[in-house]
Amino acid sequence: MAENNKGEFTLYLPSFSLKNKVIVVTGAGRGIGRAIAIGMAEAGADVALLARTKEDLEETACHIHNKGRKAYVLPTDITSRMEITESVEEVIKTFGKIDILVNNAGMNIRSQALEVTDDEWQKIMDTNLKSAFMISQEVGKHFKEQESGKIITIASVAGHVALRTGVVYAATKAALIQMTKVLALEWGKYNINVNSIGPWYFRTPLTESLLKDEEYVNDILAVTPLKRIGELPELVGPAVFLASDAGNYVSGQTLFVDGGMKIQGF
Repeated sequence: MAENNKGEFTLYLPSFSLKNKVIVVTGAGRGIGRAIAIGMAEAGADVALLARTKEDLEETACHIHNKGRKAYVLPTDITSRMEITESVEEVIKTFGKIDILVNNAGMNIRSQALEVTDDEWQKIMDTNLKSAFMISQEVGKHFKEQESGKIITIASVAGHVALRTGVVYAATKAALIQMTKVLALEWGKYNINVNSIGPWYFRTPLTESLLKDEEYVNDILAVTPLKRIGELPELVGPAVFLASDAGNYVSGQTLFVDGGMKIQGF
C-alpha cells in the first residue's frame, strides 16, 4: 500500500475482477470467442453469447454455468443490423446494462489476390469489419448514456505485418486497428475505453488444419521469438486486463499477443 497526501492508504494493484460486469462476446461459439467468454466468467462476469450456431453457444454457456456465472445464448447473424440491434436490446432488457463488448466474430478465405471473387471480398468484409462497427455503434449508444463502457476488438498481427493470410483478411484487420483508434478518440469523452488485441497463431478450430502442416508450422516458429504456437488461455489474460479496472487508463491501443513475432515480420 502507498500513503497519499491525505494520510490515506491506497492499494497499488488495481482489481482484475469482473464481478457484477455484463459482457457481450461475438463469435462466442468456439475458438477465441469461447475461451474469452469462459475466462471473463472465471473473472466474475455474466456473459451474453452471440454467434450464428445455437448449439455451439449452448456448449460455451455450459462451461460458463459450471463457473457459477450466468450465460445468455443469443443466436445472431452479426452481419445483420436488425439482428444486432435486437440482440443488444435483449441483453440490456435481461441484465439491465452492458459493461464490456468483445468483438471477436471473424472469418477468412485464403484466396490469392488475383483469385479473390467479389463474393469472397464482401463476405469477409461484412463478417470481420462491418459487423464489428455495427455492434460497436449499437452498444456505444448504450455506453454513452451510462457514461462508461469498454470495447475490445480481436484484430490480428496480419493487420500490422504483411502475412500469407489473404489480402482481404489483412485489410479488415488493419481497418479494425484503425477503427479502434478513431472510436477511442471520439468516445473517450464519454468514459468509453476502446482497445484491440492482435493475436498471432493460436490453436483453434480455424487453425487446426494449418497447424498439421509441419512445414507451415516451421515457417511460423522461424519468426516467433518464443518458438511456439500460442495457447488460447494466453489470450484470456490480456482480454481480462483490458476489461477490468486494471486497464482503465488504456485506450486506443492494440495489444499484440504474438510471442514477439511483430518485432521481426514474416
